Order: sequence, then C-alpha cells, then structure tokens
Amino acid sequence: MSLFGHTRTVVSKRHALIAPDGHVPSAFPGWENATGFVMISPAMGANLSQILITFTASGSAPFPADKHEHALYVEAGQCNIELAGEMIPLATTGFIFVPPNTAFRIHGNEATRITIFRKIFEAVPGLEFPPLVSGLASNITGEPFLGNPRAILQTLLPIDPRYDLAINIFTYQPGATLPFVETHIMEHGLLMLSGQGIYRLEESHYPVTAGDVIWMAPYCPQWFVAVGDEPASYLYYKDVHRLP
Repeated sequence: MSLFGHTRTVVSKRHALIAPDGHVPSAFPGWENATGFVMISPAMGANLSQILITFTASGSAPFPADKHEHALYVEAGQCNIELAGEMIPLATTGFIFVPPNTAFRIHGNEATRITIFRKIFEAVPGLEFPPLVSGLASNITGEPFLGNPRAILQTLLPIDPRYDLAINIFTYQPGATLPFVETHIMEHGLLMLSGQGIYRLEESHYPVTAGDVIWMAPYCPQWFVAVGDEPASYLYYKDVHRLP
C-alpha cells in the first residue's frame, strides 16, 4: 500500500523511472494465463516499447508477424519460443532476437518472468534483414568498459549493421561508475536486474534498485554509480547503426 500517495516513479518529457509499486497489468487478445505490464511505450514519447510478461500458470503470449522486431530476456524461470514450427527453449538469463515479419509465441509458467523490447525495424536498402539469434547471457564473457575492470559490459547481440538495436548487460562493483555523464543520440530502455545505485537523468538523481525500469530519450544526460554492498547490474536497449 502506498503511504500518503508516495512513489519513486517519475515520468517527464525526456526520461522516466517506473518503480514496481505502480505496475498496472494489461490483458491482450490471444494471451492465455499471461499478463503484460507496459513499462515504456510510444504513449510517453518513446520510439520503443518495453514490456514485462508474467504468467499465472502454464500459458502463452502470441506476437503476430508485422513490422516490429523483438528482443526478449528471461529474468526468471524458463520459457519456450514457438517459431516456424519449432520450440526454442530459454532458461534464466536466456535471450532471443526475433526479426520483423516473424510470428512467434511465448510459452511460460508461473515461475516465468520476461522483459521484451519491441520496436519498428528500420530497413536499409540493399541490407538484408538481421537473422534470429539466441543464447544465454550467463555464457557471454564480459569486457571491462573503457578498461575499467570494476565495470563489466556483456554484449548480447552481434555487432552487425543489419541490427538496428542492441541489448547489453552492465555490471558494476560497489562504488564503480560510468566514467562520464553521457549525452548521445541513442535512446535507452533499461531494467535494473540486481543491486542498487544512483542514476542521474538530466538534472535529477534517482535512487534505483532491482525491478526498476528507466526510459532515456535521445540526448538525455545520463550517469550511474553503484552503491551498497553488492554489485549492481542492469539490462539495457539502445538503437544503433542507423543514420539520423
């Protein structure tokens, strides 16, 4: 229960922090025992949607073949992605990129928790569509960010101009930071996976913890520091490889 209407959630013109205490479920056609929580969407001015999907029992969530591409990350439990007549199993930390014009269905159970990034694919004449790719983030070796061994970056999707989006995981040891306040053309959708920290968005500083979602519009000044006794980790989306 919210005490005196208090929440850490903030929604502004160019950034948002969505705390778990304000999550409101959505029901979508064809979904069975599956609930969507739309964290980020074009309704707030974003160019992507970020959706949390949970299941109350064994169920499924279909996505039609259209102009949207999708990148999924399994936060907890396991699921199967039904695509082109086959099942692709994904366990915790599993991820998959599904190209545009590709129908698929997510099968999960009451232990399954998934974050999905969804956007309209930006085609480039003469460049073929990006292929499907899947794997486990836990199997991907991270690299020190700008040489800092206390800030480790895992790149989940191939660095390939056919892809117009990237999904990465950043893990910081306590006290580690982004080395400078970033200001860039890329938009972000972000999920705090573990730990806690302080996120600077424009001129404000927000305490953040596991389960929080952040949206950053292009050119939103941004910076992060991990605080507390445990490492802090977040999953994030960015748009890449396209001329403005």
